[in-house]
Amino acid sequence: MALEPYVLDFSGIGLISLLGSALGGDGAVAGVIGAALVLASAAFLPYAMAAAAGAMHYVVVEELMPETVRSGTTDVATLGFIAGFAVVMFLDNALG
Repeated sequence: MALEPYVLDFSGIGLISLLGSALGGDGAVAGVIGAALVLASAAFLPYAMAAAAGAMHYVVVEELMPETVRSGTTDVATLGFIAGFAVVMFLDNALG
């Protein structure tokens, strides 16, 4: 039994092109929807970014400072970090 080469059948090339275009069109639709959501949420974005930054600060203090975990003062250290950060932000805005 000899191996026969694949035979290309171009009879349905129009249908295949149409299906390929239809399947690729969802990216453009999703892009338009995403852009509309970004424009609609422009007022909310700074607050969402601030919440994400706060969560990152919390993780840094809770997880990357092992000496506070060993001594059992994680809550005190976290609150101290938050208070210090708030003072720095206040002075940054007050002093320009």
